Amino acid sequence: MTDTTRITTPFGATSTAAEVVAGIDLTGKRIVVTGGASGIGVETARALAGAGAEITLAVRDSEAGERTAADLTATTGNKQIFVARLDLADLGSVRAFAAGWDGPLHVLINNAGVMASPLTRTDKGWELQFATNHLGHFALATGLLGALEAAGGARIVSVSSSAHLRSAVIFDDLMFDNRAYDPWLAYGQAKTANVLFAVEATRRWADAGIHTNALMPGGIRTNLQRYVSDEELDRIRKASGGAAPQWKTTEQGAATSVLLAASPLLDGVGGRYFEDCNEAAPNVPGTRTGVAAHALDPEAAAHLWTVSESLIAG
Repeated sequence: MTDTTRITTPFGATSTAAEVVAGIDLTGKRIVVTGGASGIGVETARALAGAGAEITLAVRDSEAGERTAADLTATTGNKQIFVARLDLADLGSVRAFAAGWDGPLHVLINNAGVMASPLTRTDKGWELQFATNHLGHFALATGLLGALEAAGGARIVSVSSSAHLRSAVIFDDLMFDNRAYDPWLAYGQAKTANVLFAVEATRRWADAGIHTNALMPGGIRTNLQRYVSDEELDRIRKASGGAAPQWKTTEQGAATSVLLAASPLLDGVGGRYFEDCNEAAPNVPGTRTGVAAHALDPEAAAHLWTVSESLIAG
């Protein structure tokens, strides 16, 4: 978009996913939610299912997915809830999911992720957080491009984090082969990549009607933080001089994802970063809100795309 006016909505930090989607009819829309069996993924799927969409939960644990699907049907009355296995750290799994998709896809919500994990490498030698949070979702979106084009006006929602403020994408050492591994820098780099993906995907695909936006869901205590103790969170807070975090409920944490997936306020809008249901302002150094310039840099976004294509082709 050439319009640089920041997008504002009637919603905010305490809005819930159900409030954001109230009055919107998604009947006939087909939506994929990665990581849809835990955390904000469940509530994202629930709100969209409640609005009538067909939902596919793309999950590593199929049994957990089936339990979640049954719960969503019971609470929303929507029987169009499906489960498909997807391991984002395994390119074979990603390709199988994309190859098995039939028909149009109206919304892809790249929600799954891993946070601050110990140094772990995939079978390709990739650092796990970058592999899962960025490369897996990149391979998924590009693999589903035909389905997104067929939808006419599709959206991709890229779940990022304020942790993107911690690190740009370090192209000289993406996988921590030569620098000391820091789980938070690795997470920050991957979350920056999620925003850069939204920037470049919109540039490349907007003419096909596909718009992509990124978001910070807010602080929510979920299984995402399984590697992060309360003591570690407190240490980080004190080190940054910040106040105690204001935790959101999962229903509140899912609200911005649902806004980007379904609200008519976002028609034709792409390449942007949202927090608390509104487009974020530029980050002020020393604060933990807003969007970093390095995450919206079009040159970095284009370079990341090229590098990512090369990696997943290998």
